[in-house]
Amino acid sequence: MQHFPRTTLKIATRSSLLALWQSNYIADLIRQVAPHVSVELVHISTTGDRDQTETLRALGSFGVFTREVQVAILDGRADLAVHSLKDLPTDGPAELTLAATPVRGLTHDALILPTGSMGRTLADVPTGARIGTGSPRRQAQLRFLRPDLSLSEIRGNLDTRLKKLDSGEYDAIVLAAAGLTRLGWENRIQSEIAPPDMYPAVGQGAVGVECRTDDSDLRSLLMRVTDGPTWSSVTAERSLLSTLRAGCHAPLGVRTQVVGNALQLEAVVLPLDGHRRWMAHASADVSKAKELGQTVAGLLVSQGVERILHASL
Repeated sequence: MQHFPRTTLKIATRSSLLALWQSNYIADLIRQVAPHVSVELVHISTTGDRDQTETLRALGSFGVFTREVQVAILDGRADLAVHSLKDLPTDGPAELTLAATPVRGLTHDALILPTGSMGRTLADVPTGARIGTGSPRRQAQLRFLRPDLSLSEIRGNLDTRLKKLDSGEYDAIVLAAAGLTRLGWENRIQSEIAPPDMYPAVGQGAVGVECRTDDSDLRSLLMRVTDGPTWSSVTAERSLLSTLRAGCHAPLGVRTQVVGNALQLEAVVLPLDGHRRWMAHASADVSKAKELGQTVAGLLVSQGVERILHASL
């Protein structure tokens, strides 16, 4: 095993509770494979953190939670960055590369109700209920499932969203199950909303580690904390997203499964009003993850989904 030549590494990270959990998780993994390395966190404020009122669509589809973190690597303030992979655009700067993905967390979404509420599933939510979610992907799929619901934007970190729910601003909210479980708030999950009802975002539940493309020593180190099945899955998903030229917040959902050496990818696209959905799926050897994403993208394009995706930008 090659010795890593440096003794200090700096991780650029957002300052939310979830971002800090993820960055400390990566720091611990690095310490396990390179005990001599001291790992420090560099806190970065992003556009998405500073503006808590505009919708994600209004802020732009690309990099609202990642751009400033990436700049910290490029200008030398940090050596690597840790992201919620679903927030990381596929067309980032050529000087940076996705270098690691540890074992993926839960991929599905979750229904959260105010403390003490009756009912547990989306079917139990009454007609006309106010549902909070800022994700066009979730909004489109909720409209497909329950067009009677009243959907409202909700912004803020996980703890902020839970407080808004419990204060009565919403009757329910939908969040990623992975973030809640990582912060120890899995008791707030009433039920999962998973495929075939709701497909997760590209990269959902995965943590992505980015570094400079020419930093070969760090790239080699980070591959030692990478999980093979997770890497194959997110490679296929991000290849799909890139081929479709869609943003991180597009109404596009995916599901990947690794069965032996076979990688299965299923994708769904909906218009924002959720009046219908287009689906495609294929499978390939795990070594062909990028090509699999391109194949499924081609199947969707043949159904005419590009106009739907570009209309959502």
